[in-house]
Amino acid sequence: MKIKIEIDENLIEDEVVIRCAGITEEVTKVQQAVSEVVNASQKFVFYKGATEYYLTLDEILFFETDESGISAHTKKDVYQTKYKLYELEDILPGFFMRVSKSTILNTRHIYSINRNLTASSVVAFAGTHKQVYVSRYYYKPLISKLEEKRLKK
Repeated sequence: MKIKIEIDENLIEDEVVIRCAGITEEVTKVQQAVSEVVNASQKFVFYKGATEYYLTLDEILFFETDESGISAHTKKDVYQTKYKLYELEDILPGFFMRVSKSTILNTRHIYSINRNLTASSVVAFAGTHKQVYVSRYYYKPLISKLEEKRLKK
């Protein structure tokens, strides 16, 4: 696979074009990698009262359902989003993962996992007291995803 960068100072917005003879696994992985980079730096709108906040997805530790809707947690704050959890699953990049019926977390911010064989395991994040529970159903897929990410580096 050849990689070529063309600089065009007249472009208003950067553009990535993948030219291929057909869709292969390698081409799909390149597309996913580019999408993750773009989505991670893209600003999303979050709310706190009547105020709108524009944050990147990299700042979000996890999304969870609560009595007021869907909350987006950063290290120090909590915001609301108008998306439903199932909608977030469709639009979030691959480094986000559902870990329970009510939670989607950012795997890039996982600091530790306290495994519990009989109940939910607990995920801790670096630099904050916040934690989420991983149901037994999602524990193995989460560990697989983290292992896959570790092997890519």
